[in-house]
Amino acid sequence: MDKRIKGSCTTILVGKKASIDGSTIISRNDDGHEALDPERFVVINPEDQPKHYQAVISGVKVDLPDDPMRYTSIPNSILTNGIWPAAGINSDNVAMSATETITTNSRVLGLDPYVEGGIGEEDLVTLVLPYIHSAAEGVERLGSLLEKYGTYEPNGIGFSDKNEVWWLETIGGHHWAAVRIPDDAYVVAPNRMNIDDFDFESDDTLYAADLKEMIDKNDLNPDFEKYNLRHIFGSSSIKDTVYNNPRAWFGQKYFNPEIEQDPMGQDLPFICHANRKISIEDVKFVLSSHYENTKYDVYGTGTEDEKKLFRPIGINRNHDVHILQIRNGVPDEIAGIHWLAFGANTFNSVVPFYANVNDTPACYKDADDTFNLNNMYWLSCTTALLGDTDYDFYVDFRNTFELEAMGAYRQIQHETDAGISGKSDVQSFLADANNKLANESLKRQTKLLGDMVIAGSENMKLRYNLND
Repeated sequence: MDKRIKGSCTTILVGKKASIDGSTIISRNDDGHEALDPERFVVINPEDQPKHYQAVISGVKVDLPDDPMRYTSIPNSILTNGIWPAAGINSDNVAMSATETITTNSRVLGLDPYVEGGIGEEDLVTLVLPYIHSAAEGVERLGSLLEKYGTYEPNGIGFSDKNEVWWLETIGGHHWAAVRIPDDAYVVAPNRMNIDDFDFESDDTLYAADLKEMIDKNDLNPDFEKYNLRHIFGSSSIKDTVYNNPRAWFGQKYFNPEIEQDPMGQDLPFICHANRKISIEDVKFVLSSHYENTKYDVYGTGTEDEKKLFRPIGINRNHDVHILQIRNGVPDEIAGIHWLAFGANTFNSVVPFYANVNDTPACYKDADDTFNLNNMYWLSCTTALLGDTDYDFYVDFRNTFELEAMGAYRQIQHETDAGISGKSDVQSFLADANNKLANESLKRQTKLLGDMVIAGSENMKLRYNLND
């Protein structure tokens, strides 16, 4: 199998009672192996959804139902390795983000090996999101596909609707387990097996039918009591201590600064409860972060070894960050908000696009492999690259930009929400709002880049002063 080199991501999940406005939130940095891999923001309408799907990487063929729903998607621009839709919200206001690459161990793979001709990250959103009417239904559909076709890699997948958030992790080639995130809780999930204590008798868990039997029959549980899936199926490797665990530590430190934990610890909790309600801005900050105000910050004042010790959350390999918000207390027509930004997260801003549309704005939809500053993907990547050359000099430009941009986006969103009543063509109205948001974003991101270029030009090393 011609398998694509995998990247790695960071996920944040927020229950409706843990968020500031009663929304459910699932979010993820879609990170790749390469620094640049252009992506697009599109809508897949029912007539565009395949009836007979074939994966590029594994070649697996899957016949799909005849009744797909419309959904938003963030596919690759270059389709050499398949579509890779990443995440979206369907017309029933169910969201899905796929995937968070996770870890495993040899004990599991000896019992349930990977399936080279199975399904993987390339395929999952296409195979699941258009056909599900709740988050739990998403778990069940994906679980049945894993059992039937198998998978060639370990992944974590988030699902949400207006009431519930679920997290599923694949186990070996055919097994899986999922947890309903408590309404008052949040999760920060890096590239490791994340689910810890697991109750097979709970109404808030779902799993492959023979999962417990596989554990018990094959002596897979290293603990004397309880079932901790991270201990049973995960890695707990040295790599985890520097690549994965610190990202969970920093997210939990941000939401719970009162709790002292070891950034390299293997048993950082899966389910957490913040000391305040969580906003979209909070989620974006953590997904952009690089251990600010610690000695591990790559832009900070620690030693060179300290600054290089841990893998940051915001990284040059961020291809997009999506925050999928399903709102309560608003009409269903405007409940689904697909927040989106492209490129390394240190110098971008997330835009709250309405999901109930048939098309997306051109500057977010048309990126390809040709560099073009009229496309948000390339514009965002360019701004981040310049910002990286002198972060301390440019960071105040970024902070002012992000504050003012988010205020402008929220103003457009408030006006759109207030104006929805009585509209006969809601989708056209929301498409117009999305175009306003995209234009505002393009204008502000372009201004940020221009301000940085103008100010930075004064500090170029290629200069000479004559005093005569």
